[in-house]
Amino acid sequence: MDAADGPRRLLRIDDALSIPLAEVTLRVSRSSGPGGQHANVTSSRVEAIFDVLAAESLSSAQRERVLARAGARIVAVAQDERSQARNRELALERLAGRLAQALKVPRHRRATRPSAASRARRLKSKRATGARKSQRRPPPAEEE
Repeated sequence: MDAADGPRRLLRIDDALSIPLAEVTLRVSRSSGPGGQHANVTSSRVEAIFDVLAAESLSSAQRERVLARAGARIVAVAQDERSQARNRELALERLAGRLAQALKVPRHRRATRPSAASRARRLKSKRATGARKSQRRPPPAEEE
């Protein structure tokens, strides 16, 4: 394999991770939907399947994160275009997006308290709502 084949043999997930295309299973089948006679003879629908448990390109921490967030198999399907080659590109892009989303480490949330101004706005709004509702009530019956 020479340097020209390198970028095509890897699926880039993010800046730090690329997985070999050998770990991705591609299945093709006939696409559903419109397309006339062309749809009856071409297998243009592409399914890209990534088996997380069998993947050697993921570290154990990455594997655990993906298993917890996306499951043991990640599947991306494309049948948008008439071309199988274009659908293959779309399926691989979608697979990379799902993997990147599953690998993303959520930011730590720092607990905060509402500011004094936001508490005052909230209470002012509640008082205004109460006043509006009290205007809807019928006047009290006068006793004679």
